[in-house]
Amino acid sequence: MVEQSARLSPILKQATPVLATRGEGAYIFDEDERRYLDFTAGIGVTSTGHCHPKVVAAAQQQVATLIHGQYTTVMHRPLLRLTERLGSVLPPGLDRLFYVNSGSEAVEAALRLARHATGRQNAIVFQGSFHGRTMGAASLTTSGTKIRAGIGPLMPGVAISAFPYAYRLGMSEEQATDFALRELDYLLATTSSPKDTAAIFIEPMLGEGGYVPAPPAFLEGLRERADRHGILLVLDEVQTGFGRTGRFWGHDHAGIRPDVVITAKGLASGFPLSAIAAPSELMERAWPGSQGGTYGGNAVSCAAALATLDVIEEEGLVDNAATMGARLQKALSQVADEHPVIGDVRGMGLLVGNEFTTPDGAPDTATATRAHQAAADRGLLLLTCGAYGNVVRMIPPLIVTGEQVDAAVEIWAEAVAAATS
Repeated sequence: MVEQSARLSPILKQATPVLATRGEGAYIFDEDERRYLDFTAGIGVTSTGHCHPKVVAAAQQQVATLIHGQYTTVMHRPLLRLTERLGSVLPPGLDRLFYVNSGSEAVEAALRLARHATGRQNAIVFQGSFHGRTMGAASLTTSGTKIRAGIGPLMPGVAISAFPYAYRLGMSEEQATDFALRELDYLLATTSSPKDTAAIFIEPMLGEGGYVPAPPAFLEGLRERADRHGILLVLDEVQTGFGRTGRFWGHDHAGIRPDVVITAKGLASGFPLSAIAAPSELMERAWPGSQGGTYGGNAVSCAAALATLDVIEEEGLVDNAATMGARLQKALSQVADEHPVIGDVRGMGLLVGNEFTTPDGAPDTATATRAHQAAADRGLLLLTCGAYGNVVRMIPPLIVTGEQVDAAVEIWAEAVAAATS
């Protein structure tokens, strides 16, 4: 027998140089016990911070009783309790849930449901969207060619419309919103007939596409058009849900009601769990056998999600996200005022992006990369996003304190200065 050693795929690239050994709250520690402020939160996953005691205790208790009860074979109480509990935070009328493991899987499930429920095949997405890496979800994704390239032909029936990215378009938010809605109307008149369009998929804030909030008026316009044409409005809340934006759901800022909500990431504080929620009348239109999966609704993940909901409520984390997010964005704007290379600071709650551009407005990926690395060197972990990788994003856990926000901004200011010197 030939001995061999296996290694990770060479295509996997780390955003930071850290080899983590443990996490605590807003911090990650490496093998030398160096402490880092983690403003990545596992890409918005560790909503209650690393290893919150209540989440840990709930998971430990569940591991000792039932780890896996496959929920189309047997039922288990953690799943039933979580379903009942989510009813108190889901949008009114969305009273049926289907669980899977990841955001991509939930997007696929929502697309399948939309096609079954409407008898239509097309889906509309927006420029800069990110909905996942599996084939259907990748076909809905336009945040960067790296998700779509080399795997074609992609799934047919996807039409891409303009997103109101005001900074990139060189417009005011109102102008960008009007432009994007006109483009959507044009798309419905030229590319995807309303009679062929099953659903509109939208993130309340572009994630991988550059941390660009969808203006409330834009979401209101989508709701009006969806109602007018009998199209389902699907809100991809994978990154924006569970208090991340300073409201429980990102679409709450617009006061609209979606037909389907997709949730994942912060749902279970780091345990794999995702779901779609829809009204009974809509969910019942899914064809028999179209929903299932081996690991969906895992008992340990459900126990962690229940504890996550407890922590969010007991510690007032939605309000904390709003307060700390405003504090963070204000301080980052002050840094940008001192460094014109940061052309725009934007976000909602604890989702804040810093866009680096040259004097003529072109993407400045090189400086963004240097600032990102300089921050890691100084003990602050961040991520980049945007089509050109020129947006440095900050995603601290919802438990972040004012002192931690201030410490992060101080490091960030030093990192930007170093990157531009």
